[in-house]
Amino acid sequence: MVCCSPVAGTRSLFLQSIRAPLDWDDVRATTTEITRARIFEAIASVVSQRGYAAATIADVVKAAGVSRRTFYEHFDDKEDCFVEAYRTGCENGIAQIDAALRALDDPDWRTRLRVSLETYAALLTAEPHFARVLLIEVLGAGARALAMRERILAIYVDHYRRLHALAREEDAQLSEVPDDFLRGLVGGIAELVQKCLLDRPEEEVAERLGALTPTLVDFAMTILTRGREGGGGRSGAELASLDGRRRRAA
Repeated sequence: MVCCSPVAGTRSLFLQSIRAPLDWDDVRATTTEITRARIFEAIASVVSQRGYAAATIADVVKAAGVSRRTFYEHFDDKEDCFVEAYRTGCENGIAQIDAALRALDDPDWRTRLRVSLETYAALLTAEPHFARVLLIEVLGAGARALAMRERILAIYVDHYRRLHALAREEDAQLSEVPDDFLRGLVGGIAELVQKCLLDRPEEEVAERLGALTPTLVDFAMTILTRGREGGGGRSGAELASLDGRRRRAA
């Protein structure tokens, strides 16, 4: 058995979508949702510590503090539980990013880009177990998990597509960015964060992710402007001036 921290008392991304009950039918539904959230939290913790292949249902029910019977009332097997935990965590994380953007007061597209990536990094910092599930363990969890990953990646690609559309509304001279570039942007962000998770002890991940965020913003800015902006936080005008000096020197 894996030794896991108790689920109770920890901050949980999986509890985000649970609403307060309004009547007795809602109470029963909420109880079910809370049980599922506990199991999601448990499987994320177990898988992040042991890896998907080595994690067992026995590990999960022990970490969640539920019986095997309760587990099977909600999920067919480990794969079913993992895929639902991945989907729920991702959707709740995306909802937090959307909420952070809605809270902004008439932002330009650069502000929306920065806040979305800062919120994304903050979510991963607050949920280190789910961060490993999101970026590493899902890759070895089977066809259903990979299909769900593709669905989530498509949501992020659409997010950057909409940001690019806003950028072009503000600057009509910006060129179109192909969807393949946007997919590369999403994959590149995931790769940079994944490297941080793999290279650093867990206690250093939060600090490293905070330091990485400006790089993520710069990288995204470069892709979305086709190189006109980005590059160490330089503005488009600064990059144009630098490019002109390079051309004259050549």
